[in-house]
Amino acid sequence: MPQGDKGSYTDKQKRKAHHIEESYEDRGVSKDEAERRAWATVNKELGAATGPVPGRGRPDTHGSSRKGGRKGGATSAGRTAADRSAAAKKGWETRRRRGNDR
Repeated sequence: MPQGDKGSYTDKQKRKAHHIEESYEDRGVSKDEAERRAWATVNKELGAATGPVPGRGRPDTHGSSRKGGRKGGATSAGRTAADRSAAAKKGWETRRRRGNDR
């Protein structure tokens, strides 16, 4: 199977990735980046957790979806671009001053 081929995913996984991708695009993420993040989320949640036989093994986890929804929710939407930029600059200055830049 060529790299990037989504043929072996289930219909549920494809639907889930599509919905996650739309959500990222609504928040202003580029199409390519949204698709990459969506499949990463699907892989993290459903990838190896269910095992080779559907319906067997560990149950699905939804931690990644919850985290993404919280990070990009009302809190982020309520801040202006200037506020976000100021916070980023302040954080960078703190890391630079303490020598934590990696």
